[in-house]
Amino acid sequence: MNSTHAPLGFGLMRLPKAGDGFDIPQLCRMVDAFLAAGGTYFDTAYVYTGSEDAIRQALVERHPREKYTLASKLNARVAKDADDAKSQLAQSLARTGAGYFDYYLLHALQDTNYRAYDDWGLWDFAARAKAEGQVRRVGFSFHGTPALLEKLLTAHPEVDFVQLQINYADWDNPEVNAGENYRIARAHGKPVVIMEPVKGGALADPPADVKAVFDAARPGASYASWALRFAAGLEGILTVLSGMSTLAQMEDNLATFARFAPLEGADRTAVEQARQIMARSPAIPCTGCGYCVEGCPRHILIPRIFAAANRQLAQNDPQGAKEAYGRAVEGQGRAGDCIACGQCEGACPQHLPVIEWLQKCSALLESPLS
Repeated sequence: MNSTHAPLGFGLMRLPKAGDGFDIPQLCRMVDAFLAAGGTYFDTAYVYTGSEDAIRQALVERHPREKYTLASKLNARVAKDADDAKSQLAQSLARTGAGYFDYYLLHALQDTNYRAYDDWGLWDFAARAKAEGQVRRVGFSFHGTPALLEKLLTAHPEVDFVQLQINYADWDNPEVNAGENYRIARAHGKPVVIMEPVKGGALADPPADVKAVFDAARPGASYASWALRFAAGLEGILTVLSGMSTLAQMEDNLATFARFAPLEGADRTAVEQARQIMARSPAIPCTGCGYCVEGCPRHILIPRIFAAANRQLAQNDPQGAKEAYGRAVEGQGRAGDCIACGQCEGACPQHLPVIEWLQKCSALLESPLS
């Protein structure tokens, strides 16, 4: 692995909250700290509710346009038809006020949805937007099989980059195929933007036996730093996106990159041990993206229910799991309310058997403590 490393990118899916909205003052401080440390890449999307408007307030209206690069995305899953999908670019430009996007992506392509991007002419639409100067570079984010990635990159050699879910826990995961998808993108000569390097925060607070491995190898190092070092040390990486939700997370991540140490020797061994432990973990491997929630007819906050269940499954904290579950279902659907319509499974980028897990969560969390 090279001693050089990819820069940190600011993922804008999980912004700091204040009440029912975003904590714009804290976001402003995070943006300022990120830019002061030399960061430039900000990543939002049409479907990140409120994110494009928030970054307009915290970044676009406060800093010169040439000081940063901004990415957004077009998502066919939430569109009614081709015209509705294509309208997302104009809406995103209006929300952000950025004038243009440095990076523009067709969003979350996978085996269940990629045909809509073909049928609606969205590849050609993105290419025209680039030719007209509305966007500078075109790519796509991907959650599908290696065979589909090979097919897409062969059919669309014009794309400038690809965004992939890559982290040490998913490197050999047969559902995510992080390692194989990375190798395919590099074989096609495409720079890679890494998303989910900390797996939705799960690798920032891993199981106790993973923590023990890392504590023994580098006492005092944050667990997130191990995940970021794994991702950023790979070759051909354009940026490593971290969905930072607090200024403290921002400061920790910036510190990792300020004194970046590539994974070598004992550190590489520690990460491999952690990967093997994570592969045996009973935790639900949900990253909390929330794509499964929109359209749920029973209004079930699935990621919050899964996070509650993981308090028991991964941390052996049944009381904490019950309490977290109570908060997750307050005024919302319960796990047992699922009618197995399947819309969640079609939307899940982790390809989880969501219906089956909800049934297990119902049995686990809706019965009295013994």
